[in-house]
Amino acid sequence: MNSRERHAEIVELAKQQGHVLVEALASLFDVTAQTVRKDLNDLCNAGVLKRTHGGAIFPSGVENLEYEARRRIAAAEKTAIGKATASIVPSNASLFINIGTTTEAVSQALVDHSGLMVITNNINVANRLRIYPGIEVVIAGGVVRGSDGGVVGDATVDFINQFKVDYAVIGASAIDEDGALLDFDYREVRVAQAIIANARHVIVVSDSTKFERTAPVRIAHLSQVDTFVTDRCSLESIRTICRDADVRLIETSPDAA
Repeated sequence: MNSRERHAEIVELAKQQGHVLVEALASLFDVTAQTVRKDLNDLCNAGVLKRTHGGAIFPSGVENLEYEARRRIAAAEKTAIGKATASIVPSNASLFINIGTTTEAVSQALVDHSGLMVITNNINVANRLRIYPGIEVVIAGGVVRGSDGGVVGDATVDFINQFKVDYAVIGASAIDEDGALLDFDYREVRVAQAIIANARHVIVVSDSTKFERTAPVRIAHLSQVDTFVTDRCSLESIRTICRDADVRLIETSPDAA
């Protein structure tokens, strides 16, 4: 188990238990206490956990990590996913981009495209792309979430339903081993479902830590999309779903299977 995989497991344990201890983690992962302390320091510096004497605590009882902390988790993997996804989308195309730190990485990789029409319910995406003359940005109306700049609600769904675009780029907070794409906010899920229904080619983007998480609201099933871009897919059940449903699986990590 590498450090990134340990980080994901430590965060999950901290969410479930409220806290984690250095000695217990060292025994669990069969590593030294010094290695665990470095792991905890990395997670605390990223704002995911808070350090305590002998361990760390999860800073909130809310399942969803704070947005800025999530942005820093697997940042390099998200950048690679963004570049791979942008290579699928040609210039002179129309596309949806929804809420999420990985979808924002995609938007960053699209800045060299021309003739794009980007419809988004993500204020961060709109603000990033609006300055590029080759990209027309259309932003959905609705309720703006202060935590992440996402626009959600019935008005957002109605707005999305006015369009039929070439591509949709959507994220998920968690991916179950049975292929369910999951999220935390029912309002956000309704927007994502409308996006899926109004795109000719649906691309799901997610780093592999999402396989380690759970969320209560179902967006869709992986078999309903066209392309899945991740850094690595270690779940054989997900590979089988992609194979059986003719979903193109793209792994960006050089050592991915």
